[in-house]
Amino acid sequence: MSPDAEIRDQQGRTIMPGLISDHSHVGIVKGADVGAHNYTRENILAQLKAYTDRGVTTVMALGLNGGIMPEIRAEAHTGRIPGADLFGVDRGIGVPDGGPPQAMIRVSADQLLRPASAEEGREAVRAMKARGTDMVKLWLDDFGGSVPAKMQPAVYVAVIDEAHRLGLRVAAHVHDLEDARAVTQAGADVLAHGVRDKPVDPDFVALLKARSTWYIATLALDEATFAYADVPAWAQAPFVRMALAPDLKARFDDPVWRRETRASAKAQAARDSLAMNLANLKVLHDAGVRIGFGTDSGAAPERVPGVAEHRELALMVQAGLTPMQALICATARAAELLGLSDRGSLEVGRRADFLILAADPSEDIGNSSGIVEVWRQGQQQEVATTTPP
Repeated sequence: MSPDAEIRDQQGRTIMPGLISDHSHVGIVKGADVGAHNYTRENILAQLKAYTDRGVTTVMALGLNGGIMPEIRAEAHTGRIPGADLFGVDRGIGVPDGGPPQAMIRVSADQLLRPASAEEGREAVRAMKARGTDMVKLWLDDFGGSVPAKMQPAVYVAVIDEAHRLGLRVAAHVHDLEDARAVTQAGADVLAHGVRDKPVDPDFVALLKARSTWYIATLALDEATFAYADVPAWAQAPFVRMALAPDLKARFDDPVWRRETRASAKAQAARDSLAMNLANLKVLHDAGVRIGFGTDSGAAPERVPGVAEHRELALMVQAGLTPMQALICATARAAELLGLSDRGSLEVGRRADFLILAADPSEDIGNSSGIVEVWRQGQQQEVATTTPP
């Protein structure tokens, strides 16, 4: 220890590594609004700050990124901006007239590629590589039949092959078991969502283990579709309410919105998907599949940056993981998925990205949001949601 080191007494508190999101998005949403016009430097910096305010110190923006991403990512890596460190998939690869639905994400042409053939898929990967992408993302499924087509096998096989040839790993957006099986057999490195249509079977579990495929459940994605309409106690806590933009808070507080959301087919489908996702995560974790951590936060207004990650921890425990198992997924395992050996645990020689909490989350996962201080690269961050001393 340096003789001039400052020593602080944190007796009675808990120190843990900063949370790491393997699957989030930036610049798509602003408050309750979604669209390409939100992909601005100002909005992205505000979102990175929002993540850090709530203990998320590293974020992978998994696709739908515009041309300013490399510049902001470089600044984040050097710590020149307040907020979470940023990694990113360049644009990402979707399907012509398919997923992800343009009506839902409303991104501009420079935020998404939609190759129509295997060769166009390879060209898309090469373009992403040239722009310095950290990973390749593809959208495979048909979003519950809401778009005309899924990605053709010839295209995703070519995308994965070209990515691996160029030294890039591939994350795949999936929902259904058979899509997840097919894209894993084709060589996808990461399943960016959990399987939500049916129970995973032993052959699929064995396939994931044999291929060392990472699995990100994104449990909080489906919960957020209906939870704010249900008005659970956690959604009324100051930690959450302080994170909501005024227009989003107004939406969540509107009794008509609540009633219509609770009664919607979309909400019921999300409840069913969440129940299946919870059960499948428990099976896969117990079997030793590599489990990462992410929420798809920032992709839709209700998936609130920083809030979704603490809900994911709570839902992982609801699925049957212990609090410590969930915390390890959200720190050490999440760093491993991103190939980051410099963070994710409290060890000599690693980045000093850590949280000081009022109480121990390994005893009660709800304590994860009791943030007293956030430190990134050894510097205490000014945060907006700390727990009073």
